[in-house]
Amino acid sequence: MFILLFTKGLIKAQAFTITLSMGISYDQAVIDIIKAGNRLDDLGLAPATSGNYSIRTDDNKMAITVSGAHKGMLCAEDVMRADLSGNVLEDKKPSAETLLHCLIYKLFPKVNAVLHTHSVACSVLTRVIKSGEPVILQGYEMLKAYPSVNTHEACVKLPVFDNTQDMEILSSLVEPVLQQSPDIPAFLIRCHGIYGWGEDMAEAMRVIEATEMLLSCEMNIKLMNSTKGQ
Repeated sequence: MFILLFTKGLIKAQAFTITLSMGISYDQAVIDIIKAGNRLDDLGLAPATSGNYSIRTDDNKMAITVSGAHKGMLCAEDVMRADLSGNVLEDKKPSAETLLHCLIYKLFPKVNAVLHTHSVACSVLTRVIKSGEPVILQGYEMLKAYPSVNTHEACVKLPVFDNTQDMEILSSLVEPVLQQSPDIPAFLIRCHGIYGWGEDMAEAMRVIEATEMLLSCEMNIKLMNSTKGQ
């Protein structure tokens, strides 16, 4: 079992800088979500209008991206307020997957940022994994990017859930798994994308970037193994 460890401070990655704090204001949350969208789009993790991002705000509500906005071109109008049950607090349409954000915030009181991204590696790798099997990540130095991991010898099993457009059904499948394994840093949706979270946006970004890199490694290993002897 992993014990969650978190850090506070300031993180800079090239031009990417976000505020690390507990209970940030809605206005600051909007700024951080826009910066996260720019960063993830640069990494190729926000194609078309895919993905959704949120931050828990200091009034115990959340700022979340609206439905249909390109995450690499977000402006303040593309972020909206909602409560932690998913009820909208302004006249905008939230992401269709808002309930999954609500679930993560409910299960993990220390979590203050949730990111959902789409990528080739996640879509391809989860397509070839058998139903019910997790993605097993072991032996990678990059595992140390996860909040509690301090050695490459760790073994992290990311659950994979079958895709569905019914978020109530999907939430009901995700909830017991996260309750049983509260230290996993992310989960995957088959042929769809990654959900990662953290105590703040910087940690959520680190989880997403690390997971994407690790999934790419696993995808390429499977490709290499499939071509041996040809």
